[in-house]
Formats: sequence, C-alpha cells, structure tokens
Amino acid sequence: MKLIVATNNSHKLDEIRSMLDDSISVLSLNDIGLDADIEENGATLEENSHIKAAFVARYLKRTGYEHPYTVIADDTGLMVEALNGEPGVHTARYAGENGESDSEANMRLLLKNLEGNENRRACFCTVITMIEEQVPYLTKIKYFAGKVEGTILTEKHGSEGFGYDPIFMPDGYDKSFAELGPEIKNRISHRAMAVKELVEYLSK
Repeated sequence: MKLIVATNNSHKLDEIRSMLDDSISVLSLNDIGLDADIEENGATLEENSHIKAAFVARYLKRTGYEHPYTVIADDTGLMVEALNGEPGVHTARYAGENGESDSEANMRLLLKNLEGNENRRACFCTVITMIEEQVPYLTKIKYFAGKVEGTILTEKHGSEGFGYDPIFMPDGYDKSFAELGPEIKNRISHRAMAVKELVEYLSK
C-alpha cells in the first residue's frame, strides 16, 4: 500500500514510519515530485489538514498517479490555556516572519509570553485528514485526531525531538518530550494517537 504524506519533514516521516509495518510504503512530497508551498489558511487544525490533503490529491489526479493510494496530511497545534489557546493554528510559525518556521524563535516567544504566569497548562492536538483513492472517482475522506495534555516548562530540557518538544512535559512524566526520546514519544504523543486511529482503520 502506498501512503503519501503531505510533508517533507524528515522528523514527521520517521515518526509515522516507525508506527507502521513494512507492508505500507510511506512516501513524501519529494517522492511524488510535488514541489509546492501549500498555503495553510484554515481557521482550524481540521481545515488546514484537509487543505493540504486535498491539494496533494488533486495533484495526483492531474498527473495520473497509479491507483490505489492514500493521501494523509496532518496539522498540529499547541494550545496554551493562559494564552487563550495560542499559538493554535499558528504553532509552526508562531514567531516566524514571512510565514517561516523557526523552532528556537517559537519557543523563545512562547516562554516570554508566559513569563510570571503560574498557569502553564497546555495540550498538543493533531488532526489527520485521509483521502483514499481506490479507483478514479471513488474517494473516501476520513479524519483522525489525537491529543496529549501537559505543561509548558520554564526552560528547555533535552535534545531529542523537534518543535516545542524541549519545553513540553506530558502529564504523567517528569521529563520533556525532548528528554523522553522517540520510543516513548512515538507511543504517547498526539500524532501517535492520531496515527494509531489511522492504522486501525487501514487494518480493517
């Protein structure tokens, strides 16, 4: 089975591959020859993930890509309680200029905005849109979601992972995502939960 993921993010692709068995071939945008900046202008995670998945599905139809295949796209948001849900849909580009993603700048801005605030509750949410193309004109669209509650630390801890991992400590643990390592993170994370739902669906 060919699973086309609407990303070229190597960390994200590695996470997804680690959760799937060898019968599923995980392909990136580079693997299918798609070089485009997909504008994520939705108001919710679900809308943004759908925009990306639909863009890729249209490209595959236009280029006559061989059936069957499944396209997935995810959008992830960090929702901080004391900041009224920010950064939310702007998580990846929270501090970015001109729409660029900068993990270090994002973390610095978030920690600055939480200075002196005792309420550091937050959650990570992931929504996956799946577009399944069995044959031309037979399309299935489904959504899968995952969520993990936690706390924003006052400084960075750990060097594993990516994004906000060094400052997010999931409930039930005394270490950040970046300290827990990929084996634990890929079992308990928001993306892991969403991918688990996806895998259960694909295994039926």
